Amino acid sequence: MSDITLILLGAGSSSRFESDVKKQWLYSGEIPLWLHVAERFEAMGAFAKIIIVSSREDISLMQHFADYDFVEGGESRQASLKNGLEAVTTTHVLVSDIARCCVPETMIARILAAKDKASCIVPVLPVTDTLYLDQNPLDREKVKIIQTPQLSVTKTLRQALQTDRLFTDDSSAVASMGEKIHFVEGSTEAHKLTTLADLQKLSCIQPPSDRTLTGFGLDIHPFEAEKPMFLCGVPIDVDYGFKAHSDGDVAIHALIDALLGAAGMGDIGELYPDTDEHYAGADSTLLLSDTVRKLKTYGYEIGNVDMTILAQAPRLLPYKEKMRKRIASLLGIRPSLVNIKATTAEKLGFVGRKEGVTVHAVANLRYFNWKTL
Repeated sequence: MSDITLILLGAGSSSRFESDVKKQWLYSGEIPLWLHVAERFEAMGAFAKIIIVSSREDISLMQHFADYDFVEGGESRQASLKNGLEAVTTTHVLVSDIARCCVPETMIARILAAKDKASCIVPVLPVTDTLYLDQNPLDREKVKIIQTPQLSVTKTLRQALQTDRLFTDDSSAVASMGEKIHFVEGSTEAHKLTTLADLQKLSCIQPPSDRTLTGFGLDIHPFEAEKPMFLCGVPIDVDYGFKAHSDGDVAIHALIDALLGAAGMGDIGELYPDTDEHYAGADSTLLLSDTVRKLKTYGYEIGNVDMTILAQAPRLLPYKEKMRKRIASLLGIRPSLVNIKATTAEKLGFVGRKEGVTVHAVANLRYFNWKTL
């Protein structure tokens, strides 16, 4: 049984990545980068447990992909690591950043082979360029480029982080306690993904799949007198609206479900529950905008949407073009990629009795193609 736990850190906001997509959610084939990294490590068979530290919002989706141990991160890398360490029970812990996504197995083997040589085992690269500190040249033979992952004695690393002092890596924290650090050969393949330009240096990452992902949404709302009506974010000139916790825009609600369905992200009730007073009377266009933000964050692009509004009343033909343009604007796609259909129920059922409206929506997504950047 292994006495090493792996912690993968990925709770950052990717602020330096200059893209709407979080770098941990770029797709390699049909799996996101964080899962690509986790599976590469898992295939080595060297770890008792794999812990992934990420944001609460990300974890809710990550759990749909795999059964690793997930821990909510903190405001900094160090805070996230401390949270992750609380779930470690083994004597040693290997800590890596998800952004360090192409670490070769030979490099990991060198780190693990040196496990008993110090309190922290660190992969390094030599400096080949001339270095200056202010106006003074440095002896580059004495300078090292520090990489991750780093292997530490769990108890020592945990103790080293019990301070308000911030460290840029594990070895700095361990060294601050006077503990021994041992260096092993690193690898230029273990390049860290920080900016868009770094994508060209990651040979282990495949282009995203060109698969189309399709989702279906359905929503129903009864009428309520003396309430404004909105459909597709467009005000409808009638003296009744929809009975609902939010503004009741049944068309947008169906569309949100279709989008979430295509991404495998659950449904509108999970993301914006009607038991939460925060969403009481909420503007549904804001909910749709937030859904679009989430989709972009998680590496998806919207293809096209098709919606059918089933309503005996009100008469919607005069509003269809406005609806199409409004939805296109909210989704950030061309109006030609949005189709709005309206039909009656031939006076059948609750719709035919003019008691409410039903909307069906279909949405297509594709993976964000980072190869075009």
